[in-house]
Amino acid sequence: MASFAPSPADVADIGVTGMAVMGSNLARNFARNGFKVALHNRSVGKTEKVMDDHSADGEFYPSESMSDFVASLQKPRVAIIMVKAGKPTDAVIDELASLMEEGDIIVDAGNALFGDTRRREADLREKGLHFVGSGVSGGEEGALNGPSIMPGGTKQSYERLGPMFEKISAHVDGEPCCTHVGADGAGHFVKMVHNGIEYADMQVISEAYDLMAKALGKGATEIGDVFAEWNKGDLESFLIEITAEVLHHTDVTSGKPFVDVILDRAAQKGTGAWTVQTALDLGVPVTGIAEATFARSVSGSTPQREAGRKVLPAEAQTLEIADEAQFIDDLQKALYAAKLVSYSQGFDEIAAGADEYGWDIDLGAMARIWRGGCIIRARFLNRITEAYERDAKLPLLLSDEYFTTEIAKCIPAWRRVVAFAAASGYPVPVFASTLSYYDAVRAERLPAALVQAQRDYFGAHTYQRVDAEGTFHVEWSEDRRETKQD
Repeated sequence: MASFAPSPADVADIGVTGMAVMGSNLARNFARNGFKVALHNRSVGKTEKVMDDHSADGEFYPSESMSDFVASLQKPRVAIIMVKAGKPTDAVIDELASLMEEGDIIVDAGNALFGDTRRREADLREKGLHFVGSGVSGGEEGALNGPSIMPGGTKQSYERLGPMFEKISAHVDGEPCCTHVGADGAGHFVKMVHNGIEYADMQVISEAYDLMAKALGKGATEIGDVFAEWNKGDLESFLIEITAEVLHHTDVTSGKPFVDVILDRAAQKGTGAWTVQTALDLGVPVTGIAEATFARSVSGSTPQREAGRKVLPAEAQTLEIADEAQFIDDLQKALYAAKLVSYSQGFDEIAAGADEYGWDIDLGAMARIWRGGCIIRARFLNRITEAYERDAKLPLLLSDEYFTTEIAKCIPAWRRVVAFAAASGYPVPVFASTLSYYDAVRAERLPAALVQAQRDYFGAHTYQRVDAEGTFHVEWSEDRRETKQD
């Protein structure tokens, strides 16, 4: 038996079911901002713990059963789901939907595959309910103190949700880090790409750290000092800031730098892989995100790494670094350039997704709501917003005059860093792949012409010519005459 009585009916402004850390912190955020919040969890003990530990945060209405939870919500009801993705989410949605009425709103604020969100939205729309897939970025601290929020769903549902979500979100320059993203799965799509950019950002930061450690022989604290200094300039961002803090942290047990006692295997929860898989489906090259995702996979490929470590020769050069300050400056510029490319690729994917699924996504607004609360918040996001304000249909973020000018300052350093790492045998997948993409997207002509000729040879896949309209094929197995296919 729960330690609380059923809550009164029609009292709560909003409800949260799922009282793990993210769910309870989000509920507390609503309460701290003056909203009456209904609470529910499948195991009532977690609800009781929130009430015991945090009842002073505001006005909570806990319920033991889902029916009491729904009954405690003011109409049109809003219930936020914060449970494990997949079947657990579907089970909670089904239970909520059976208790709700036409016009009520169910919000999935966890990380969900946008295709699942589109399916769920269509199913609930047939029942007269609104389903909102909402990205929430910022981790535990953001959920409690102000996240970046990316809700999809109908405009009608946002009329009910917007005032609450905008109030609890992070604010930058007086503006909320929340806006209506677009219909059905748009919110979760944008959050997925956000997380993909996050993968690339974290990986390339780690590559810069690795080069300072191995090529310069610097310890974690010294490298932390470098990152702290970088955070004062163009690279200012949440991830650079916390990198400096992590590198300055000492392990309590061993007395060693904290980073040196962590096993070098990076985990992932799937959003990076979703971003890459979706980009492949859309035909968008997100090379930085892809390499960052694969880098985590390599780190966890223990048998392969053990086998390779034993037998694979490096044949690396030992290159002298004559000017340490110059090397660090090169790393800073290369890091900035690689980050810019990764963000540009991410925005390309959002634009392609919007075209594919009919979402009216304001790309500048996405950069604006990422300025605060979220993991990839960074100084140059303002510049991304400004770029899309100048040209909402900008085909390539890097082609905006500001970013063209910025990246031009970095190119020589970027090339030096990648060349040094390759010659020295240090893996830099994001540094290298983003530079290769940059060179490909600016190239006058690519070797894809030969690839297409090969495809036509073995599979009659046809090709187009530079000097004539139409589609052609060479009769390779006969007299090699060219025939027009249309």
